[in-house]
Amino acid sequence: MTRPVAIVTGAARGIGAAIVLRLAQDGHDVALVDLSRDACDDAVAAARDCGVQARAFAADVSSETDVRRMVAEVEGELGAPFVLVNNAGILRDRTIANLSVADWSAVIDVNLKAAFLTCREIFPIMRREGGGRIVNLSSTAALGTYGEANYSAAKAGVIGLTRTLAIEGGRHGITANAVAPGFVVTDMTREVAQRSGVKFDEMVAQMTRETVVGRVGEPADIAHAVAFFADLRSSYVTGQTMYVAGAPRG
Repeated sequence: MTRPVAIVTGAARGIGAAIVLRLAQDGHDVALVDLSRDACDDAVAAARDCGVQARAFAADVSSETDVRRMVAEVEGELGAPFVLVNNAGILRDRTIANLSVADWSAVIDVNLKAAFLTCREIFPIMRREGGGRIVNLSSTAALGTYGEANYSAAKAGVIGLTRTLAIEGGRHGITANAVAPGFVVTDMTREVAQRSGVKFDEMVAQMTRETVVGRVGEPADIAHAVAFFADLRSSYVTGQTMYVAGAPRG
């Protein structure tokens, strides 16, 4: 296979943009999916500088209609996807007594339902084409995190979904694995610090103390893990969760 097609959701910035760049460096044509095409301009340009095709597609991945349209557009413009990376995610942090149904549903929809919808849509294509790689972004929050009942539940659900996909896809040449980041420096974590009234430098210092490697994560750290699972040579690795957190987790 030459220039296999990869779909990356939540691709405009942060971890998603880093994954796009790494997959482009590895020779993948890349479909960048986010709410806005324009938001993906920088990530598209960086991928194209690697000599591959890269195109942005606008979709709300928690919408069944949007996902079906997006997958059809990607296949029509770039070809059948061999790699699917479910990275799109949001936070709505509240302690359980203050967590509204709306905030619960929003986080479940974007972090878990969206992964289900994209996997369901792409699974038959991968089966038809003789194989594929599904990489779902979970989180160390799947182990439980204060004030993130909705996010923790969604990310734990991602692991269960991933293991089931591995069981169902194995005989079709489809692998499914999860990457569970720890603390990573992104715009999202900066926004968390701001909402919490904590200086970001102080948050980074605290997270650094909680790792054994003595530093916090960067988006590229997560991208490297995703690239391993997405590789053609990783066909004997499936149903696994890799914690990329600078310390033993899980």
